[in-house]
Amino acid sequence: MKKALPIGVENFEELVSNDYYFVDKTLLIKELLDLKGKVNLFTRPRRFGKTLNLSMLRYFFEDTGNPEKNACHTKLFSGMKIMGAGKIYAQHMGKYPVINLSLKSAKQPDYEMAYGSILDEIAREYRRHDYILEASAFTETEKSRYTAVRDLKGGKIEYVKSLEFLSYCLAKYHGENVIILLDEYDVPLENAYFAGFYEKMAGFIRALFESALKTNTCLQFAVITGCLRISKESIFTGLNHLNIISVLDKQYSEHFGFTQQEVQQIMLYYDREKRFADMKEWYDGYMFGDTEVYNPWSVVKFLYDLDADAMAFPRPYWINTSSNDIIKSMVMQADRETKAQIETLLSGNTMDIQVHEEITYEDIYENGENLWNFLYFTGYLTKEEEYFKESSIFLKVRIPNVEVKTIYQNTILYWFRENIKKRDFRELYQAMEEGDAGRVQEILGEQLLSTISFYDSAENFYHGFLTGILSQSQSYLVKSNRESGNGRSDLVVKSPSLRGRAFIIEIKVSDGMNKLGSDAEKAVRQIAERGYMDELQTEGYRRIDCYGISFYRKDCEVHRGERIIENKDNKI
Repeated sequence: MKKALPIGVENFEELVSNDYYFVDKTLLIKELLDLKGKVNLFTRPRRFGKTLNLSMLRYFFEDTGNPEKNACHTKLFSGMKIMGAGKIYAQHMGKYPVINLSLKSAKQPDYEMAYGSILDEIAREYRRHDYILEASAFTETEKSRYTAVRDLKGGKIEYVKSLEFLSYCLAKYHGENVIILLDEYDVPLENAYFAGFYEKMAGFIRALFESALKTNTCLQFAVITGCLRISKESIFTGLNHLNIISVLDKQYSEHFGFTQQEVQQIMLYYDREKRFADMKEWYDGYMFGDTEVYNPWSVVKFLYDLDADAMAFPRPYWINTSSNDIIKSMVMQADRETKAQIETLLSGNTMDIQVHEEITYEDIYENGENLWNFLYFTGYLTKEEEYFKESSIFLKVRIPNVEVKTIYQNTILYWFRENIKKRDFRELYQAMEEGDAGRVQEILGEQLLSTISFYDSAENFYHGFLTGILSQSQSYLVKSNRESGNGRSDLVVKSPSLRGRAFIIEIKVSDGMNKLGSDAEKAVRQIAERGYMDELQTEGYRRIDCYGISFYRKDCEVHRGERIIENKDNKI
């Protein structure tokens, strides 16, 4: 029996105890101990193993106050890389009390619910450690304060100071300073930005972190994870000992995400190495430091599908696991320059950006550089090259892989469909009905200039572009024969009444501007030569028009065939 794939398993003990396939990242522990960072902030894209790694750190370092439980935790690491790194590292096992807090549940529609969710998580962590209340070392005042936070009966100041106070209590009980693990610290901030209460949430997080990480004399070290590096001035005020490890850093680069060797090993284990090319094209492409990294969530999900069907198609698994609000917002607010830059990236090319690592959510739209930096640090772009210019770091960035490209494309198509719902295209239909190919061309050209295209999948884009526009009419039905794959014309537009009008549209994508005219003419001839009108005439339509439309980037040309009226033998 093969090991099960850990779909959605983020608890280290559950993963190891239940014999899931585990890609060993335990040397993260060695690197943390070697580099001795006091407060370490790891910024990585969503679903790149941050939560599982924090869980691993907890089970390695934590003194639970129960010797039997500590021994069970030690067994979890049997045979793993950290156990072969030397006794100097093993002596830290089960030594420290650990505070483990996730802020991902704070993704709520208003401040009160988000704030309440964070308090719930803090109270849960207090309950996890309430064994310490049995010790005689604590005063009644200390016990009362502890139970007030645990039972959600504390005041605002108690919650702001809650992590610092819990650190004090744990250090007093265990005789060792505390390790603090904070997962997804920026989720409440991103959510608050889009929901409209950023300042209130940022103020609370700032106060919570300052007491826990800046003035906490009981802190051994802290590890924080998130998607974005928020500026020190915004959240980490005065935290001079903060060590930020972003996707640019070479240290720790292989501990989040799968390396190519790890992907090859897991595919070999599941006997799916023949599909490696698809795996690489879709889910590789990230560069963390100098390390090539695959999206671990998507690798595991694709392998899960391949296990059931060796010929399964790769899919964009990551799109459903993370917030794409920033992409939607970017596309909807894009000016002409930004649209051109998106098209450059979608065509497989790179663009140059200056690195600005410390930004706030409020800064994203202040200038283009902030926006592209946000997309880079959150995994929607990756670096092709890094260079220095005028004492600043610059990057050549690109879209990492096919999976991320589909996120852009799907978002753009969604935006386009939503945008055209607001437009009145009666003038377009009037031009089609009057046989005014020039006016049809003019209207479509105006729409092409205002949208974002992706040229490497041009036919599908232009087909969707036309379908979206033509579907706005309440007087006509639009049938896309391309999607049915039956070899008929690209689009059929017809009135529900047989006495009404019908249109056949054939699409061509040209190699250059000089071929637009001839390609539009070819499209018209194809309608006649392949008898695309026959089905409509058999149905009973007698007023049929034919249009051939050729596209090249932001330009198009429209040719019209002769109108067919009543006589089935008439030809274009």
